[in-house]
Amino acid sequence: MFEQIIFNLQLFLPELILIGTILVAILADLIFKENKSVVVGFVCAGLLSAIYFTFQQRGLNISLFSGMIAIDNFAIFFKLLTLLSTIFIVLFSFSSKEVLNTKSRIGEYYTLLVALALGMALMVSSTHMIMMYLSLEIASLTSYILAGYTKENKNSAEASLKYVLYGAIASGMMLYGISLIYGLTGSLDFYTINLKLAEGSVNPTMLLVSGLLIFVGFGYKISAVPFHYWTPDVYEGSPITITAILSVASKAAGFGMLMRFVRTVFVTDGMNLPFWSAVPSIPIENILILLSVLTMTIGNLVAIWQDNLKRLLAYSSIAHAGYMLLGLVVLGNEGYSAVMVYFIVYLFMNLGAFYVVMLVGNETGSENIDDYKGLGARNTFLAISLAIFLISLTGLPPTAGFVGKLYIFAALINSKFIWLAVVGVLNSVVSLYYYVRIFRNMFLRKGESENEIKISIFEKIVLLLLLLPTLILGLYFGPLVEFAQSSVVFFGLN
Repeated sequence: MFEQIIFNLQLFLPELILIGTILVAILADLIFKENKSVVVGFVCAGLLSAIYFTFQQRGLNISLFSGMIAIDNFAIFFKLLTLLSTIFIVLFSFSSKEVLNTKSRIGEYYTLLVALALGMALMVSSTHMIMMYLSLEIASLTSYILAGYTKENKNSAEASLKYVLYGAIASGMMLYGISLIYGLTGSLDFYTINLKLAEGSVNPTMLLVSGLLIFVGFGYKISAVPFHYWTPDVYEGSPITITAILSVASKAAGFGMLMRFVRTVFVTDGMNLPFWSAVPSIPIENILILLSVLTMTIGNLVAIWQDNLKRLLAYSSIAHAGYMLLGLVVLGNEGYSAVMVYFIVYLFMNLGAFYVVMLVGNETGSENIDDYKGLGARNTFLAISLAIFLISLTGLPPTAGFVGKLYIFAALINSKFIWLAVVGVLNSVVSLYYYVRIFRNMFLRKGESENEIKISIFEKIVLLLLLLPTLILGLYFGPLVEFAQSSVVFFGLN
């Protein structure tokens, strides 16, 4: 037994590094009270080490801690995605006035970022209901605190409170659904539940109720309609750095957890088949279609009326969750790999858009779209960068966003969901309309202020690290697609 524990801990190394980083950061924050850069150094080293050791686990397909956690290519893909996002948020924070103005609490801020990264890493690896719920709570609790980090700001405090209330309701409903699943199957292990459901001996009505309750928790985490109401207020009130990580990393972790849950609990056929077969008792396909259409349509339509750019990007983020849910409708490798391709490009283009909003906000103190008038003249590099990120978010060539949507729509068409692909394309057209408002203000209208917006060399480098992949992956995306396709391997199902 002792040897088994040591073996599990060796493979649990990336998460242990994050745990160690949290403890060291707390101590460093207490010891080096006047030099917070020490804490930042430990955090960066911990995150980079976790990325390195996570990547070294590619190709493994094994279960840890008596089936609580899986180490497989699917989990590793989403871990790398969330850790890379966290690294970018740390880089963002070096330039964020909202963060820098809270000098005495910066150590706590970076420690909480690592704790959030830990929660997200556990979310995408969970193969047991209890582990899934606990990891979700770790990520959620740290998110609540980070959303209200700038507590002097009334909007930030309001955002945190709303986030807690919505999160508590969703968490309670999910937990009740988990308890029903346990009562029906006598197990909380994903694979054991799948075997019980495949036998067809479970009460279909109660299974449907429990499944819907669990989907409430997932819907809240990925901002799917109608569980999205917290998103615009929290995104607007939180510091931009936290808004960015919630829109990308937190959403990615939620999707990773949802995709594994659907695949291992509600699907019965093997991975060697082009399409999977859902458990008959749960209309999983219909549920996903309804969620995806509502999410992308409402997200895009409401975004049209927004004047605050952070709030507009919040509704845009909701719409993108709808696009990604389209990939889940295709119960097969093609749909899942398309979602994973989309997430990689979404990381660069969405973080890039938020970074430009942060840099402009540092100088203007505003996030209103009208204050972007004349940005093309005040800082051409920022304006062109934002335009490219928004074009990519729309899904137009030759940007990476086009590749992401292309693979989603291709998967739908190959699975005979042509009408769903058409709905997705029409929604993309709607999104172009509200992005064009920003283009018009930046390049065709003259602002009240003509003062140049200056950014440092470091900020230009960070922006280029997001901008170049957005362009390059739109032209050369073969390795990206291969990486995503090789990652659709789940423990015990390859």
